[in-house]
Amino acid sequence: MAVAASETGRRLGIELVSIDAMQVYRGMDVGTAKPTDAERDLVRHHMIDLVDARETFTVAQFQAAYRDVVSDISLRGATPLLVGGTGLYLRAVVDELDIPGTWPEIRSRLEEEAERSGPERLHRRLESLDSKAAARMEATNTRRIVRALEVVEGSGRLFSSFGPGVDEYPIASVRQVALRWDRDVLRARIANRVRAMVESGLVDEVMNLMATGLSRTARQALGYKEVIEHLEGRVDLGSAVESIVVRTCQFAVRQERWFRRDPRVTWFDVREDPVDEVAPRIIEMLA
Repeated sequence: MAVAASETGRRLGIELVSIDAMQVYRGMDVGTAKPTDAERDLVRHHMIDLVDARETFTVAQFQAAYRDVVSDISLRGATPLLVGGTGLYLRAVVDELDIPGTWPEIRSRLEEEAERSGPERLHRRLESLDSKAAARMEATNTRRIVRALEVVEGSGRLFSSFGPGVDEYPIASVRQVALRWDRDVLRARIANRVRAMVESGLVDEVMNLMATGLSRTARQALGYKEVIEHLEGRVDLGSAVESIVVRTCQFAVRQERWFRRDPRVTWFDVREDPVDEVAPRIIEMLA
């Protein structure tokens, strides 16, 4: 959410809606690259700083908050522009996915079992209970397997029965665009950004958050997880920074693959400056 994008949004009567799973947490500012006060003064930003970092915030809660925000924007006669890259959260609001409830006690028990026995054993259990859901995820993806079993056990319904799922792409009223960088350029940009975050106080930010408490979800956020490992004495700062760069690059690749599966997304290749290179074309397409 650069200043240039905010200025463009102001002129076009647009309000920005963050679709970022971690910007919802108060105090997680540097590591999530939240918009600055100057950017927020130029154009309204939404879905930021909704809860404390020690709280759990689910996809269903995000979906409900999003509906309220978009309704409010519409009443002002403005246009919501969704920005950010948390794929599941975007699908949840664009396609109004049927989101199952949560059962924290069941999830905690399953997570402990996964740590003891590995995710493969849980995946085999899921295959026997909901083969369709099991076929949609890798046997090593602990988070998704645990979530599916949590829903099956907690709701008494098959996890695959909740709506069309993320593997289907119905017609949507939201037009979607994505930027694609050369991989080498992207790696360099990520490395520069991570180092800039550290220089801007990421370590102090994480230290302060640890003092007040972090939810399990917040602790796993890119950058925060690695700095926590450093502050707990498990790795030195240099190693933590390198891990953030590597894991962020890996995430960027997964993120691109996620959105490439969606045939509704229009891609724009960027070489140096997205504002100068593609912003006018995107604005023209969305007008």
